[in-house]
Amino acid sequence: MRRKGFRSEFERGVALFLIKNSIKYEYELQYLEYQPKIKRYTPDFYLPKQNIFIEAKGFFDLADRQKHLLVREQNPDFDIRFLFVNAKNKLNKSSKTTYGQWCDKNKILWAEKRIPKEWLI
Repeated sequence: MRRKGFRSEFERGVALFLIKNSIKYEYELQYLEYQPKIKRYTPDFYLPKQNIFIEAKGFFDLADRQKHLLVREQNPDFDIRFLFVNAKNKLNKSSKTTYGQWCDKNKILWAEKRIPKEWLI
């Protein structure tokens, strides 16, 4: 469990936004297990009042996307949403699909740069 700090300036900015808006959160305190070989996924932020997890992403590679599909499939009762630095980034150099479009296709809620107010109600 990581307690000393955030993994990126983007995560630090998300935390500051939550603090500024008096939103209680936990940072990397919970984990979800997923398979085929049992692994643990630790979402970045958990908002207990809203009962949602927020994963702050700058880079979203193939391994991450595959992991998140497995986590979602095997933990359907958890609401995990993405907050991207840039949702218009392409999945890879040859892809026409953006991070946001990938989330739309997989019915995953996402936002860019800032947590939407409607997520905080």
